[in-house]
Amino acid sequence: MKNLRTWAFCLIGLGVAVALAVFASPFASQDPDGLEKVAEDQGFQESGEVEPAWDRAPAPDYQFPRVTDRRRSTALAGLAGTLLVFGAGVGLAWVLRRRKSPASP
Repeated sequence: MKNLRTWAFCLIGLGVAVALAVFASPFASQDPDGLEKVAEDQGFQESGEVEPAWDRAPAPDYQFPRVTDRRRSTALAGLAGTLLVFGAGVGLAWVLRRRKSPASP
């Protein structure tokens, strides 16, 4: 019964996270974050890298590739990121649970 409650709790949490990622992320501010704003104001944003790392990212600037509608693209990127992190967390928990050391006498 405890295992069922744990899975129910995890799935409810995943549902809330997916709902936030899909429905709230398209309404996030398009303004630059604090560090980006300071770099723009001080004039050194372009001197950091020749090829910015986010140009090679799987979802650069929180946009899903090849989706033209900006809000839908952001929602898909949020969904993909949420599911990826959840899957990584479940996988890590499974690996750590399997590595339990035997009880000492």
